[in-house]
Amino acid sequence: MIDLDKDFEMKMGHLSRRTHELEIPVMIIIEGALASGKSRLANALYMTLDAKYTDFFATHPPMEVDKRYPFLYPFWKALPKNGDINIHFRSWYAHLIDYEAQGIKDNIRVDYKYIRDDIYNFEKTLIDRGYEIIKFYVHADDDVKKEHLKALEENPASQWKAEEFQERMDNVNYEKEMEIFLENPTPSPWTILDFKDEQSSVESLFETIFDRLERCIEHREKKKKPNVDGEFIENYKPTLFNFDFDKESLDKDDYKDKLEPLQMRMREIQFKLYEKKMPLLLVYEGMDAAGKGGNIKRTRMFLDPTGYTINAVSAPTEIELAHHYLWRFYIDVPRSGHISFFDRSWYGRVLVERIEGFATNKEWKEAYQEINNFEKSLVHSGAIIVKIFLSLDKDEQLERFKDREKDPDKEWKLTDEDWRNRDKWDQYIQASEEMIFNTNTSEAPWYVIPGNNKRYARVEALKRIVEFCERRLEE
Repeated sequence: MIDLDKDFEMKMGHLSRRTHELEIPVMIIIEGALASGKSRLANALYMTLDAKYTDFFATHPPMEVDKRYPFLYPFWKALPKNGDINIHFRSWYAHLIDYEAQGIKDNIRVDYKYIRDDIYNFEKTLIDRGYEIIKFYVHADDDVKKEHLKALEENPASQWKAEEFQERMDNVNYEKEMEIFLENPTPSPWTILDFKDEQSSVESLFETIFDRLERCIEHREKKKKPNVDGEFIENYKPTLFNFDFDKESLDKDDYKDKLEPLQMRMREIQFKLYEKKMPLLLVYEGMDAAGKGGNIKRTRMFLDPTGYTINAVSAPTEIELAHHYLWRFYIDVPRSGHISFFDRSWYGRVLVERIEGFATNKEWKEAYQEINNFEKSLVHSGAIIVKIFLSLDKDEQLERFKDREKDPDKEWKLTDEDWRNRDKWDQYIQASEEMIFNTNTSEAPWYVIPGNNKRYARVEALKRIVEFCERRLEE
């Protein structure tokens, strides 16, 4: 057991309370070879922290349930709240090494090098949003590891652990793989601790943490009030939504003839997705009253309800606001072979949050690349993503608002917020166009569909979904 200096405990307590007051989320990563002594260091650190604001996560070798979700899912799910501290005993680095050692490809549809890129982007996304990530690698030479293993073997209560360590040491060349991560630049630097001298290693651990926390506290305290004006252009002239809305229409007979075959093909695609263990995310954005709900209803008409979920996105809750803005969406991504519908989505960051000043100019500008990286990481883990934007002209929206006011069965759909949004129509148009231009990618394309004629929009959206899914399934 490590005998910790009382001054370390007091200083750690003071700094962790200050990061909590300033709502700085902290992630401390402890990697190291088996029997290197990293568990002793992790426990010494854990004992100094307030249990109310601290979580400890030990990353285990991937099990069957892990293979049903994207590679980074467990780490997004475990993100600390603002002001809390997570200790990751082994992390996404060890997780990838386990994947490579076992040749796991169940939920990875690309070369492992792309997952390394996803790890880099994951860290950068968090750091850009104010997370403090402190990474340690615990090194021990062979003599030290043998000494630790011998101590485990000689204790009847821990013999099983020594046997498990030995088996895993024989199967996984962890240290060699970690050298690659340590040599390559990452958004947050590594600190290497040599456990040959136990006392100096624990002192280095705490001194590094103190230095990093003091710097991030100083930076947060000096932070200036950010700009939140959205940078909108007066009299903005749209270039993407200049449809001839009257031209894009479909009569009732054509609608019936075209819709059901597409719905039945969508059902076949659902079974094929399950067979190939590929998740599907269907994202719907658009003007208020553009018909997102009606589109989703027709798309899922003949689907097996045990294989899909509907995520109707509204204003974030208190717990969601205390996390990274992408957190609440990552925890709702579908497991392999399932479908998730998103009635509005993470694009709120560059739409309503930009328009209403809930995101700073810096935040929503950086969100375009963050979202692209987020979606790319899902595709790397086997997902298909199709994004539908339903466009509507302003006069048609007003007609639909009035119809909802008059219809007792639909008046609940119309809120004061809808009318406020309408007052900012030009801003929504500009934000929507810039969103589409900046996030339309080959991995996750946007399909912009004129929605004045509901029948046309439903058929066209479903047709685009079917075509893209068929293409990806063939690949």
